[in-house]
Amino acid sequence: MNWDPTSPDTGVSRRSFLAAGAAGATLATSGCVDSVQNVVGKTVNGQLSLSITTLPADADRQGIQIARQLEANLQQVGIDVSIDMRSPSELLKAVLIEHDFDLYVGHHPAGYDPDFLYEMLHSSFATEAGWQNPFGFTNMVFDTLLEDQRRVDGAQRKRLVQSVLTALAKSKPFEPICRPDEYRVASTDRFDGWGEAALTTRHGYLEPEPADGVNELLALKTDSRPTSNLNPLSATMRERETIIQLLFDSLVTVHEGEGQPWLAEDITWTALEPADGEQGPTLTATVSLREGCLFHADERLAGDDEQLADEDRRLTAEDVAFTYRFLKDTSLGRAPTPSPAPRYQSHVSAVDRVTVDSEYELTFSMNASRPVAKRALTVPILPKQFWRGLVDRRAADGEFTAPQGRWIAATGDHVPPIGSGPYQFESRIEEDQLVLTRFDDHFTLRDDVDLPSPPVDELRFDIDPSSASAVRRIADGNADVTASMLDAYTLDGIPDSSDVEQLHRPSRTFYHLGFNVRNAPFSNTHFRRAVAQLIPKQTIVDDVFYGYATPTATPVTDEWAPERLTWDGEDPVTPFLGSNGELNVAAAKAAFETAGFRYDDNGRLLGGY
Repeated sequence: MNWDPTSPDTGVSRRSFLAAGAAGATLATSGCVDSVQNVVGKTVNGQLSLSITTLPADADRQGIQIARQLEANLQQVGIDVSIDMRSPSELLKAVLIEHDFDLYVGHHPAGYDPDFLYEMLHSSFATEAGWQNPFGFTNMVFDTLLEDQRRVDGAQRKRLVQSVLTALAKSKPFEPICRPDEYRVASTDRFDGWGEAALTTRHGYLEPEPADGVNELLALKTDSRPTSNLNPLSATMRERETIIQLLFDSLVTVHEGEGQPWLAEDITWTALEPADGEQGPTLTATVSLREGCLFHADERLAGDDEQLADEDRRLTAEDVAFTYRFLKDTSLGRAPTPSPAPRYQSHVSAVDRVTVDSEYELTFSMNASRPVAKRALTVPILPKQFWRGLVDRRAADGEFTAPQGRWIAATGDHVPPIGSGPYQFESRIEEDQLVLTRFDDHFTLRDDVDLPSPPVDELRFDIDPSSASAVRRIADGNADVTASMLDAYTLDGIPDSSDVEQLHRPSRTFYHLGFNVRNAPFSNTHFRRAVAQLIPKQTIVDDVFYGYATPTATPVTDEWAPERLTWDGEDPVTPFLGSNGELNVAAAKAAFETAGFRYDDNGRLLGGY
């Protein structure tokens, strides 16, 4: 099988916005000014009117407070502003699927490699649904830089990534705000090894060692979405992939920030030299799969047979090749237009061709350097029998449409999920609990495999209403670990006890403000820059995160950022227009006037410009 894809007194204090935020929450253009001169934004009696989409406090206390701070400052410069609070899945649907937002405040999962910027910003994704380019940003210079950084490695790649970051700091389709400290807590009673556990990956649940007689691990999550939907392609049901990684294997796993073979027993890398003037593949990866791997038992793999045999469950090179084809087009060519999966498009776009060489060997032709190619091999491997059957049944009645991110392949629950991972689905109570059990046929349990394996018979995720109550349950010995990152307000209250271990790891995630650059006024780069200067990042870190965060001007960690974009007391590109968190309204209004906007006699910013 082969596959070819393609500062005056303002009257509003920062403390007042914090109180208002907590109380209220409890309840396609590149930015070319010339192209949007005649476009008028939403107005109320001529005044520019905007909405900020974000989560309520019970879902993200920090996010709503950032939104309230921005709301207050936008109002001070004469803009009519409202807060649009939505549940996590509804927010992601509005932003990622429907593209129905003005601005949003969100927490981006980022990634261990800066290639995640490719899916965030490349023009080829500007009209797609899903995690790729939700801003609708298009810019040929960005595209070239993003493409070039994929093909090289080492110092040359770092320079190109830094060029991307420099251009991003000027264009601002989104504005990074801060990188929160990532804390969890664990009970020391029943497990050892929490300090080394990376609970954002599958390894975090495979490496801790249980005490004698302990056969269950109880983790607490504050996000209930995994109890409602376990489709690995869903863009609205999760940001991080941890539970999916436990249910589905990938060729490569990420451990300590590096890609390492997982389902692949061996990978042979060969560098290619494209012909002069051609942009062909730059690398091949010949992957030898671990033989004898099985998908979880499920009668849906038996096809027309009534009984399921191990033969039906084998994971082979055909399943791997199918996965990459399917992620590129979930309709498998049956729909009038392709329907890429709303996740993993950046990964599969690095793959030019997949060739099945034998039952357990295949070759990837990559237009990528080795770090990017390794990232491309981290997608969950899907059983061909089940997913192809899904498409066949949908297409059986004739022509069908498969709108990206909106048809059952990307939205359906598909419970139980059929993967091959170290744990398999056992049961769930929606909004309350998810139970996984050890998959006894998993390759990590073999004597000749030196990889972490499932340490307990049962892995249970209970849904807890808040970080504070989750910490109390750990302190009381009623759970083993908090699976969700703790809210900053709880961190000073973590008990100083030998029974509670604080798990602190560097975070690559970041809070940000996203702009819908498809529409005026956000298609105006100068407007976006003016809005960015209304964000008091240091004050947000101090007052919203209680100091448990780092203000940032880039969406990547400092190891990739150029020195000129590192934080040095203020944003190096668009510093806050004020001091100590208080906005200089006159200076801020001047910035909007410089962007080409006008004020009426009442100080209201007008929608036309």
